Amino acid sequence: MSMLSEMAESPEVIRQVIEVNRDRIEQFVTSSDGKASHVLIAARGTSDNAARYAQYVWGARNRLSVGLAAPSLFGPYASAPSLTDALVVGMSQSGQSPDVVEVVREAARQGRPTVAFTNHLQSPLATAADLVIDLAAGEERSVAASKTYVAELAAVALWSESLSAASGIGTGRSEAAPLELTGIPELVEMVLADRRQVEEAVAGLVDHDRCVIVGRGFHHATAFEWALKLQELTYVLAQPFSAADLLHGPIALLQPGFPVLMVATGGPLLESMTDLARQLVDRRIHVVAITDEIGFPAEQRVVIPACDEWLSPLVAAPALQAFAHALALAKGLDPEQPRGLTKVTRTR
Repeated sequence: MSMLSEMAESPEVIRQVIEVNRDRIEQFVTSSDGKASHVLIAARGTSDNAARYAQYVWGARNRLSVGLAAPSLFGPYASAPSLTDALVVGMSQSGQSPDVVEVVREAARQGRPTVAFTNHLQSPLATAADLVIDLAAGEERSVAASKTYVAELAAVALWSESLSAASGIGTGRSEAAPLELTGIPELVEMVLADRRQVEEAVAGLVDHDRCVIVGRGFHHATAFEWALKLQELTYVLAQPFSAADLLHGPIALLQPGFPVLMVATGGPLLESMTDLARQLVDRRIHVVAITDEIGFPAEQRVVIPACDEWLSPLVAAPALQAFAHALALAKGLDPEQPRGLTKVTRTR
């Protein structure tokens, strides 16, 4: 099974995540265990980027303080911090990474409620957690994660919707009526159906071995995942930045012709992202954007369907995955066999 065929399963995977997990999440978030004052998430790789999405979604919509764990504190340093009042979440598609599992096990030793987001229900991570959220993606054979990343984003969004229903906190910030998660699979199908935009957008990047990727807010996660996919599949030294962090120094690195990839969709941060893009274009930086704004200033645009901002990373995910896959092919590389990588990575 190829990466493209697994990407094509993403719309149905989102539907399955909702169907399989809605009731169990609703029951958990209304229980005493689901009422923690803050959340700590342990994850690595692609799952770490899904955790970045959770930081913004659960923070902005559900008013939760969400932190990312430093797993080395729980393993090599043997100096685990106090997890008082925390809900501890482990995210791992395989459920095999020992350092992520150890964070969850330490939370259990401290008497804290634990949740596993995983695609493997008999994995060590699933066994260690009180509640298992099934990513419901089926087997993913391609080394670069695609449908399982979308599944993690969908599970995070579903958790937020359930929290909102339980607490009354959590409305979208767009002026249009907010789109629920159940409407996202159709938008993902639209993105997957149009590879022409992606193939045109990668054409000017074939000879580059470095780039900067910029996102902000809910798309901070998108920028990091886009960078990871380019590193995995195209061997491009891709550095992700928050737009704000880029302006605090690294922008000095950018010279005319240097490629900057941006992800920007409608919402409170669009104006600042547009201003930055104009500044870069004026400096003759090569700007390529994934955006839902047809007029966004860039040399090349991959235009995705518009939706409520907090859900737009699910719609952008197949676009960035297709972009990395197409660039790998354009460079004469095999995206099915990235060098030095295996499907399951175990770190301690």
